[in-house]
Amino acid sequence: MANTFKVFSHDVMPASAATPEALYTVQASTTSVVLGLILCNVHSSAVTASVKVSSDTTTTEGGVGDVAGTPVANTTTFVVKDVSIPAGSSLEVLSGSKLILQTTDSILIDCSVSDKISATLSVMQIT
Repeated sequence: MANTFKVFSHDVMPASAATPEALYTVQASTTSVVLGLILCNVHSSAVTASVKVSSDTTTTEGGVGDVAGTPVANTTTFVVKDVSIPAGSSLEVLSGSKLILQTTDSILIDCSVSDKISATLSVMQIT
């Protein structure tokens, strides 16, 4: 298995407010460890932003409340929801935490105003 460190960035997003836009989608035969995510407000006033993890994968290890070995379907979840970012400021979304993403999982970014979030994502891809 090879480990490759990569950065994914988008100068302004999402294209339409209240319509989350994909910043990153895990490619086939890859697991990704999200090491950091920074959102910057490039607007002249405060905005609210949300980050979602969209996953259609299934985990068979069992989770909280599940019987071990029972397939559990992942869903779309919020990492942060409607967090306020002042004009010209940045937000470190994970603050030292990590996210594990599987093939086809995506990081989606939304904002209260279109094209006012600049996003930078650091990942380690395991292939």
